[in-house]
Amino acid sequence: MNKLILTATLATTLLAAPAFAVELGAAQVQAKLHAAGYTQVLELERDDGLWEADVRRADGSVEDVIIDPASGEIFDPRSDRALLDAGQVLALAEKAGFRQIESFERDGATWTLEARNARNQRVDVRMSGHDGRVLSSKRDGWWD
Repeated sequence: MNKLILTATLATTLLAAPAFAVELGAAQVQAKLHAAGYTQVLELERDDGLWEADVRRADGSVEDVIIDPASGEIFDPRSDRALLDAGQVLALAEKAGFRQIESFERDGATWTLEARNARNQRVDVRMSGHDGRVLSSKRDGWWD
């Protein structure tokens, strides 16, 4: 009887354990970019938790795009998706708990800002230009 209870408890625990998202590696990101219609990946690097790529389009033009390693979403400033304006993104950043925003600029289809988080730590934040969600938030130094 004890073995049955132990087995049932173990099975329930294993099945109920949260699945951790596996982030895309460089080869997977390149494959995703090619599948999205980019003809060549000229440069690919990881920066602040996101993938950044210089890609060539079918028309020969080159563009910088950002790729979310968790979802594989491509942030391309020339896509047909609408972009939020600065006021909308600032309001969403404040709603997300960021304050004392010191710098703020659009970077393609994302926004970057330097601010303070809820713990009053300086952070570098990257937000989606499409819906304002936080894509990455990295502490800026250890001395603050």
